[in-house]
Amino acid sequence: MYIDTRSVEEGVAVSTTVCIIGAGVAGITLAMELDRAGIECCLLESGGYKADDDTRDLYRGDNVGIPYAFADGCRSRYLGGSSNCWGGWCRPLDPWDFDKKEWVANSGWPFGLDELTPYYQRTHTLLKLGPDNFDPVWWEQQINRHDVRRYPLMSGNVRDTVSQFSPPVRFGKVYRDVLRRSERVRVFLYANVVNIDTDSEAKEVTGVDIATLSGKRVRMNAKLFVLATGGIENARLLLASNKVQAAGLGNGNDLVGRFFMDHPRLMTGTVKFSKQWARNKLYDIKYHYQNPVVAAHGTQISSQFALTRDVIMREKLLNSRVWFFSRFFGEGSAGSEALIRCREALHRKEQPGRRARDDYLTMAAHPVDTIGFGLTRLLQLRALISDVKLQAIVEAEPNRDSRVTLSDRKDRLGLPRVKVDWRLTELVQRTFDRTFELLADELKMMGVAEVELDEPLTGRTSWPAKLEGTWHHMGTTRMHDSPREGVVDRDCKMHGVSNLYIAGSSVFPTVGANFPTITISALALRLGEHLVQRLGKSDMATVVPIGDLANARFGNVPNPEVSDLPIAAQSLVRAGGNEAV
Repeated sequence: MYIDTRSVEEGVAVSTTVCIIGAGVAGITLAMELDRAGIECCLLESGGYKADDDTRDLYRGDNVGIPYAFADGCRSRYLGGSSNCWGGWCRPLDPWDFDKKEWVANSGWPFGLDELTPYYQRTHTLLKLGPDNFDPVWWEQQINRHDVRRYPLMSGNVRDTVSQFSPPVRFGKVYRDVLRRSERVRVFLYANVVNIDTDSEAKEVTGVDIATLSGKRVRMNAKLFVLATGGIENARLLLASNKVQAAGLGNGNDLVGRFFMDHPRLMTGTVKFSKQWARNKLYDIKYHYQNPVVAAHGTQISSQFALTRDVIMREKLLNSRVWFFSRFFGEGSAGSEALIRCREALHRKEQPGRRARDDYLTMAAHPVDTIGFGLTRLLQLRALISDVKLQAIVEAEPNRDSRVTLSDRKDRLGLPRVKVDWRLTELVQRTFDRTFELLADELKMMGVAEVELDEPLTGRTSWPAKLEGTWHHMGTTRMHDSPREGVVDRDCKMHGVSNLYIAGSSVFPTVGANFPTITISALALRLGEHLVQRLGKSDMATVVPIGDLANARFGNVPNPEVSDLPIAAQSLVRAGGNEAV
C-alpha cells in the first residue's frame, strides 16, 4: 500500500518491524522478500511515481575530482530509483573478481562467487532474464544467424563473454502493483530521511527522521533498519547523521564515503575489418544493444571481449570488457543528438531541462545529419558507417582517496550536499592500454581486423576529456570482516551497530568489470534471507485486511499521481501523544 507522506499528520511516529530507506532495486527487492516471509516493513521513497524538479535537486552536489556527472540524468530519485535510467545489462561477476589480489590494493570480498550463485539464479525471474546460461557458444547456436558469430580468438589472451539484457525492468512500474496489493508493506512516497538517530553510544539505531519538501516531519521506529539509497546517498546520509559520532555514523575508522568507484569508459582507435567479418552484429554496441535480431528464447544479448584470467594474473591487471563501436553518419552532430533526446523522451527517460520544441527546431536546421543518422540507426545501413572504434569499461581499483564527502552547501531540507572526488589509478591506465593492445593483436592475428590504436594512457598526468563514467556508484560503505577495513560485515550489517544494514553497490569491496544491477539484486535477496532468519517467526505480522484499516484517518491523497491508491495504516498505536501510522 502507498502513503503520501505529505498528507500524514505532522509529528506522527510510525512503527514497523523493518524500515527500508530507499525504494530502488535493492529496497524494492528486499521489501518483496520480507513480504513473502510475512514480515511487516516500511519502504521510504524520496520521490513519487515520476521525476520532479524539486526532488531531483536534492541529488545535486559538487564534483571536485575527474570531470564527472553524477546527478541530473545519471540517477533517478523516484519510485524504482536508478532502475528508471538503467540500460538493462546483466552479467554476474567473474569468479576471480571476489579474490584478493596482491597487486590490487584493498581487493577481495569476504566470500566467493559460490556464496552468491543461488541468488544470482533467482535474479533471472526478478529481472526478467533468460536461462541461467552465459556461455557464448550456446547463445550463438540458439540465435543461429550468419551475422551473429563468435570471432576466432584462440591465443588464450582474449575470451568471449555474453551479457543478457533485462527489458529493462523498471522496478517502480513492474512491481508497483505488487507493493500496492501488499498488506505488510507500506510505501511512503515523498519521504526523505534526513537523520539516522542512535543511542548515546551509537550501538543501536533508535529511529529515523523523515522530512517532506512541503514541510512535514515524521518519525520512523523499527526493530531493524536498512539503508538502500545508492552508492553516493548512502555515504551522504551516514556522514550527515553525526549527532553522536561527530565524523558520521559508522565512520569511526574514517571509511564511510571512501573507496568511491565507478567503471571508467573510454573509446579508442580505428578498426578496419576484413570483408568476411564486417557485418558481425554480436560484438558491436550499435547492433547488439537491446536488438531483437540478437536474441533467443525471448532474451536479447550482447557479447564483449575480455582478457582471460591467466593473462590478468600474469600481467597483474584489472578486469575489463571491450566491444566495437560503429559510428553512424551524422553521429555527434546537433541534429543526431536532438533525435536521440526525442527517442529517449518516447521511452520516458529522465532528461532534466529538455525542451521538445528546441529539439524539433534543431533537427529542422540540420536535416541531412538528422535524417542520415536516423536512417542508419533504423535500417542498420552498413554503407553509412563512418568508422568503427573500440570501447572498453575497466574495473576501478579501490582507492581510499576517491571519495564522497559533505559540502558546506545545504539542500532545501537542511542536509549537506555532497562533494564527489572520483579518482582513478595508474593501474587503470595500464589496464586500458594492455587490454586494447592485446585485443588488437588478437584481431590482427586471426584475420578479423586491423586496429590502429590511439596514444597510450600510461604515464599521462591527466585523463582525456573523452573518459566517461558509467554511473555505477560503488564502494563507499565497503564490505569487510574487519571494522578497520570495512563499514559493513559479510551480512551487510554495519560494524558496531546492532540493527543497521546497508544494501546496494556501496557495499562492493571490488567491482569487476560487469554491470552491477544483477549483483545488487543478488545481494538484496541474500540480505532478505538473512533478515528473515534473524527476525524469526515471532516477527511475522498478523495480516490485517485492507478494508479494516483506518483509511478515514488520513483521507485521500491530494497528489494526482497517487490519488487512486489506498491510504491506510496496518495498525494504530499511541506513541508520544500522536497516533502512529
